[in-house]
Amino acid sequence: MNLEKIKEYRCPVEAAMDVIGGKYKAQIVYELMRGTKRYSEIRKALPQATPRMLSKQLKELEEDGVVNRVLYPVVPPKTEYSLTETGQTLVPIVDALCKWGNSYLALAGMSIPV
Repeated sequence: MNLEKIKEYRCPVEAAMDVIGGKYKAQIVYELMRGTKRYSEIRKALPQATPRMLSKQLKELEEDGVVNRVLYPVVPPKTEYSLTETGQTLVPIVDALCKWGNSYLALAGMSIPV
């Protein structure tokens, strides 16, 4: 957790959104809920994210103690990401967001992504 980043919040939702409110952060957590992933696997799951933005979001999640990054000293370099213990506490929240999103899409008459 990046203690320098912690500031005074006006409400708990503000603190939560500060951690997972980035453009792709909840989607990254969603992908990592299924297990450890390499950068390329996350990139493939989020093709709309530019490499720079994806790297930035992953770094911020790591700094906030949500994502664990392991760099293996091999050639070519291998980097794996997984949820930390703190990141695991987000699973029910992201799961609820997923269920809400499915309901919202169904109400709007839109197809539900697989």
